[in-house]
Amino acid sequence: MPPMTERQACMPVPLNPDGFNTQAQLPYGLQTQHVQAAMADFLDFLGFVNQQLNTKGIQRLETMLMSANFSSIVGEFMSSTLPKYCPTIVKNKYHNGHPDLIPAGKYPNDEAQHVTEGIEIKGSRYHRGWQGHNPENIWLMVFVFDSNRPKDTTPRSFRFETVVGDQLTKNDWSFSGRSTTSRRTITASVTDSGYQKMSANWIYKAYISQSSSNES
Repeated sequence: MPPMTERQACMPVPLNPDGFNTQAQLPYGLQTQHVQAAMADFLDFLGFVNQQLNTKGIQRLETMLMSANFSSIVGEFMSSTLPKYCPTIVKNKYHNGHPDLIPAGKYPNDEAQHVTEGIEIKGSRYHRGWQGHNPENIWLMVFVFDSNRPKDTTPRSFRFETVVGDQLTKNDWSFSGRSTTSRRTITASVTDSGYQKMSANWIYKAYISQSSSNES
């Protein structure tokens, strides 16, 4: 098979329609079909943008931006789009408020600086070891994807690989902290206990094994 061209890589890999777990337990009225619709919207968005960039000889979005910035775009798009399909949640309107999604109408003006009710959304290229700023009790949903990075030389299309989520407690995080001389951002990482919770409650898998089918 010949290598993929830049033009071909502009088109994301379609979702696997059989890859959604209808038995996944989701909070605040969110349903698997809402997640599927929001993911499809992102693929349409990225495909449209990248094709337009390609006509101008401009590199694709995922190869143009720093890896962390592109991951942030994936997460922000999902947190902005999920409420379009699920009317019982809204995007947190508080600047840098936590979590990203909160129950509709629960807080004044749908704003909350820091609360435990809601869903935190992350986009990541990694299948585990997801990070936050603090250990906390929160429902975390991670959209794991594969795509080119700026350093890559071989084109490949964006693909959603897995989506997982569950209610985490502070005990499911490992606090990294930093030394007094470090300028590194303070982070906390999801531990194996949190990973096991979230993986057991998987929402989407691009590749479905027989064992995964038996679990659903």
